[in-house]
Amino acid sequence: MDEVFKALADPSRRSLLDRLHAKNGQTLNELCEGLAMTRQAVTKHLAILEDANLVSTIRHGREKLHYLNPVPIHQIGERWIRKFERAKLVALGELKRRLEQSDE
Repeated sequence: MDEVFKALADPSRRSLLDRLHAKNGQTLNELCEGLAMTRQAVTKHLAILEDANLVSTIRHGREKLHYLNPVPIHQIGERWIRKFERAKLVALGELKRRLEQSDE
């Protein structure tokens, strides 16, 4: 998970992930459109995202298509976010139960 956190730490890489979320299966040229980055910088960021398993690629003829892999982000949510939510949800449920009992 360290590689995923490191990959997500950079706003440029998060932007690339957002672009893939909006339209999956883009080529490098498509991903470079409208960005204030060189093609080489985008390639470098994509390599880091691939190493973190956040992006996968498929060759389609001469083109290399990039796809978002949401599984590592989901795993972070399960491992790091949900466990902190659980206690709050239990407390809210208990508060609701007590309030309903006091109204009776």
